[in-house]
Amino acid sequence: SVLCSAILSSYLLGERLNLLGKLGCMLSLVGSTVMVIHAPEDEEVTTLDEMLSKLKEPGFLAYAAILLAVCFLLIFYLAPRYGQSNILVYLTICSVIGAFSVSSVKGLGIAIKGFFAGQPVLQHPLTWILVITLVASITTQINYLNKSLDIFNTSLVFPIYYVLFTTIVITTSIILFKEWVAMTVVDIIGTVCGFLTIILGVFLLHAFKDVDVSLGNLPQILQSGQQAPATRDDKNILIEVDNSSIAPEDKPKVFMIYT
Repeated sequence: SVLCSAILSSYLLGERLNLLGKLGCMLSLVGSTVMVIHAPEDEEVTTLDEMLSKLKEPGFLAYAAILLAVCFLLIFYLAPRYGQSNILVYLTICSVIGAFSVSSVKGLGIAIKGFFAGQPVLQHPLTWILVITLVASITTQINYLNKSLDIFNTSLVFPIYYVLFTTIVITTSIILFKEWVAMTVVDIIGTVCGFLTIILGVFLLHAFKDVDVSLGNLPQILQSGQQAPATRDDKNILIEVDNSSIAPEDKPKVFMIYT
C-alpha cells in the first residue's frame, strides 16, 4: 500500500518523491512488519455467541465509546475547521473508523464459516449489526480518504494513513481479544521498536518532501555542505574594512548605521 501508492503517484500523478521519501516508505513497511511479527496471536473465536460476549465486555465497550467520541469530535468540530489544512484530521477519522470495520470483518468471517457449516447465522441479530457497521464504516472511510487525497499529496496520505490505521487496528485487537496477557517482554520491545521505526519513516517522508535529494545529486549535496563558507556578521566585516590596507587612502570611508 505505502510503496505502491507513493511510487505510482510520483510517476502517474507527477508528485514528487525524493530519496528520503523512498527511505521513509521502506522504514514504514519494515516497522509495520516488525510489529506484526511480534504481535500476539488471535484468541480463537469460532461462533457468533463467543464474538458477542467479547464485544459486550466492559473494556471493549469503554474503548468503543472513546473511539466514537473522538470520531464525532473530529467529524463535526475539527474537520470543518482544520480538515483543509491539517492532513491528520481526515486520516485520523479513517483510522478510528477502521477499528469498527476490522472488528466487523472479523465477526462476519465467523458468520460465513458458520453459514457453510449449517449454523443459523442469518437469524442471529449480530450478523446484521456487523453488516450495517461494516457498510457505514467503509463508506465513511472512503469519503474522508478521498477528501484527503483531493487536498494533500498522495505520497504523504497513504503512509500516514497506513501508520495510524495499523496502530488503531492492533490496539483494537489487543483490547477485544486480550492478547496483551500472553505477550512476552521480547514481543513488547519488538512492538515498540517497530512502532518507532514507523514514526521515523513517516517523519522522513513528511519533513523532507520538498528537499531535492536523489542518488545522482547526493555527492554534490554532501560536497557543497562540506565546502560551505563560514558566515561572518556585520561587526567583523566592519572591523576588517576599517583596519585593512586594501582600501585606497584617497577615497573616503563611509559607514552607514541603521537604527
